[in-house]
Amino acid sequence: MKNRLFAFSALIVLCLIGSPAARAATLEQIKKDGLRVCLEPSYMPFEMLDKQGKIIGFDPDLAELMVKELGASKLELVKTAWDDIIPSLIADKCDIIMSGMSVTEERSQKINFSNAYVVVGQTVLLRKELAGQVKSYNDLNDPKYKVLSKKGTTGETAVKTHMPKAQHLSAQSEDEALPALIGGKADAFVYDAPYNAVAFGRHGEGKVVFLDAPFTVEPVGWGVSKDHPEFLRWLNEFLAKIQKDGSRYALYKKWFKTTDWLKDVQ
Repeated sequence: MKNRLFAFSALIVLCLIGSPAARAATLEQIKKDGLRVCLEPSYMPFEMLDKQGKIIGFDPDLAELMVKELGASKLELVKTAWDDIIPSLIADKCDIIMSGMSVTEERSQKINFSNAYVVVGQTVLLRKELAGQVKSYNDLNDPKYKVLSKKGTTGETAVKTHMPKAQHLSAQSEDEALPALIGGKADAFVYDAPYNAVAFGRHGEGKVVFLDAPFTVEPVGWGVSKDHPEFLRWLNEFLAKIQKDGSRYALYKKWFKTTDWLKDVQ
């Protein structure tokens, strides 16, 4: 499972561009009030719930490092539905989105993004009966196939772009995908490589087929509002520091190179 889990290549790079909303007009205000992070805890291994209901993952750990370096009073992880995550940032319900969000032109019109701190791509979980019949995402571009993606994601965009002839189905959450495949309601699920690898390893082996070669290349960044250059400068320096001292890569290894954390996940 470990070999399959992260057979894809995830590239960690530095530089986070950021701008909290009007409440946090200065770094001193963030230090005083704490850093508020919007995230949807259903995207393993970036963020998820443990068995006690606590949000854990790569992004929360990076946020803890950020708060410690900044000397902020606290870290608040704001559990947010995916469809609401950009509106919540714009409405000042949080200071930053740290939720494994791919950088797209459409999203960049609304918020600013960091440089990529991970690069991922779309992969396919396939109904097991189609093994051998469907060998790549190209084969799914056919009206006879029902292809599922999560609403509002780059997986949905990839399906519409690369499989326009297929029947498109939308899921509100990741948790709907595997049961839909196993139950025959969909023929394939298109989603980011990290999540599909984990889902296959946990629940899908022997039940679905994992086409694990990514067919897109997508930078993943942290989203912030557009009007806070002071925070931007600090974040760039922060990411450069944690790359240099190795703490960033230590967290990368913890969440992407091992599966020990799976025993703690709901």
